[in-house]
Amino acid sequence: MDNLGENEPRYVISIAARMVGVQTYTLRYYERVGIIEPSRSRGNIRLYSERDIAHLRRVKTLMDDMGVNLAGVEVIMRMVQQMLELQNQVQELESELEQPEP
Repeated sequence: MDNLGENEPRYVISIAARMVGVQTYTLRYYERVGIIEPSRSRGNIRLYSERDIAHLRRVKTLMDDMGVNLAGVEVIMRMVQQMLELQNQVQELESELEQPEP
């Protein structure tokens, strides 16, 4: 699936909760504390993308399978994001170094 499809808001909260295996109030709580930020429709209905669902599944795995608390999940997710950004920067620098000089 391309990035555009991953980011397309398409699931209402009840469907997203069922896909992830949590209650709707859990998703509302995650939004309140900043774990997830779903898109909103014109009618202010929460809409979740495939990327949001994948993110929520990682959160659930960290909490349920690994015993990480919500504060720990926030730290881990922030560190993962920083690592991805650093990897992108390294790849950009490597490609610049590979280019022959004029």
